[in-house]
Amino acid sequence: MYAPIARFRRAIFAGRPLHLMLALICTCAITLGAASVASAGVLYAAATHSRKHHGKSNDSKNKTPAIVTESGPLKGIIDGKITEFLGIPYAAPPVGNLRWMPPQSFGTWHGLLDASSFGNVCTQSGRGSEDCLFLNIYVPNFKKNGNKHGGGGATPVMFWIHGGALTGGAGSDFDPTPLVEQGVIVVTINYRLGYLGFFAQTALDSEGHDAGNYGLMDQQFAMQWVQRNIGQFGGDPSNVTIFGESAGGQSVYCQLASPTAAGLYAHAIAESGSYEIFQNFLIDVLDSIATLSVAETTGTGRVPAGVTIADSVGCSSQTAACLRGVSNTELVSVQVGTVYPFVDGTLLTETPDQAFASGNFNRVPVIAGTNHDEWRIFVAEQYDANGNPILTEAEYDAATAGPTGLWGPILGPIVEIFYPYMAPGGQVLGASGTDGIFACSARNADELLSNFTNTYAYEFNDENAPPQPPPAGLSFPLGAYHGSEIQYLFDSEFTFEFTPAQQQLSAAMVSYWTNFAATGDPNGGSLPTWSLYNPTTDVFQSLIPPTPTTESTFNTDHLCDGFWNLIP
Repeated sequence: MYAPIARFRRAIFAGRPLHLMLALICTCAITLGAASVASAGVLYAAATHSRKHHGKSNDSKNKTPAIVTESGPLKGIIDGKITEFLGIPYAAPPVGNLRWMPPQSFGTWHGLLDASSFGNVCTQSGRGSEDCLFLNIYVPNFKKNGNKHGGGGATPVMFWIHGGALTGGAGSDFDPTPLVEQGVIVVTINYRLGYLGFFAQTALDSEGHDAGNYGLMDQQFAMQWVQRNIGQFGGDPSNVTIFGESAGGQSVYCQLASPTAAGLYAHAIAESGSYEIFQNFLIDVLDSIATLSVAETTGTGRVPAGVTIADSVGCSSQTAACLRGVSNTELVSVQVGTVYPFVDGTLLTETPDQAFASGNFNRVPVIAGTNHDEWRIFVAEQYDANGNPILTEAEYDAATAGPTGLWGPILGPIVEIFYPYMAPGGQVLGASGTDGIFACSARNADELLSNFTNTYAYEFNDENAPPQPPPAGLSFPLGAYHGSEIQYLFDSEFTFEFTPAQQQLSAAMVSYWTNFAATGDPNGGSLPTWSLYNPTTDVFQSLIPPTPTTESTFNTDHLCDGFWNLIP
């Protein structure tokens, strides 16, 4: 893999190759080829741009006054106009007998906690620890809004759930400075990942505790911690917005559908989290969010059954004691690239699409959307980055309809009728992946949600989102690829310059997101009006530089009702 493409985008995927393996041959003989929803960062050489003009101080950082939480006092650091409280344990370390158990109270720490550095990230490929249940709090204008003596506050709170296929990433990978500077508190969290966070196995599931969705349980446990403690930092526990991207966006959809999350947040934002869970033919074929019993015994075709996973780590006895004795690194070594939640009967009693269709979900205002060219970066990673760009019609046919192609030998030839070959072939394959896996699924979710709650639908449309020009050797431009909107909301240690038009779009997006966090409505000031989504008019907010506008061609652009929603 050549050097420019070998660098990973830390801000999205924590610098690790995290694969969404959609290779599945099922009873319908549809094959979704080996693509990587969670590892798009392979192609991203320079993560989010440096917003030096936002003014983070280079002076020495001063400690804050002590803040008293339920577990004891802590001190963070004042960094310019933002105060950071980092590495706060929100639950007991899920190690030893607490592995594959619901999160437990941390209890009380001894003395004064130094909250000036991040805690461990959760176990994942190449890094991490099981002692990882930490959160980070970023507070604006602390001396004005913070309350060092306790009591409540009225600052809106944004609760970030990172992406990474539910197998990688960390809250510490994201710097929310642009959002915080608009007057919101931002909380970023770690949660258990991979088979340590999402695992269905008969012995574990018969222990009498909530089972399977340990990572989602962690997310809710952190939300509960925020409800009890954020007032000490000047935050408003009644005005919390959960938001996330990719697997974090899918987590947001799951938390919307979860009865045990009721009352833990007031608004929700799902960025590019729609893959596989709102498109009927994908739901039926892939069974991406399976029941515990299915996951225990048969698996889903992409994620092995719990019994198979136990065998692969030397626990053919299938006992909980054996499994809890396996090292975390060995569990990662047998792990597939992407895992999924389960319908466990408690945290999730039905799939998100079922919950949204019936109205049986937490009816809070929602922002949801996708990027215009989500799938291009996965094509670039799978083909161009491996020295096999799609340059001929035969190569396009193999990548689309071959046995290991994206759509397989049954559906693939039909896809090729609607997406015929033209150079560059990788871009055409990217279009079918974007439309069939992300875009039309998101629109289906918008339609379901909008029947019951205020829903604001968007499409991120900066076709020149950095890196531009793309890394040398790509056969097509990346466009508005998966994850490219994050750099318009967060900062990073990487440096590149936005154009003035991109800076203007970034400012608008930050304002939309923080207005929504404050009021449940993204509109305000001189921002272009963002109307509620209505399936009848089918209008989306197009996040395009320099000024967001409306678009009414999403359905036709992505062939939703014209093709994808017609597949039985």
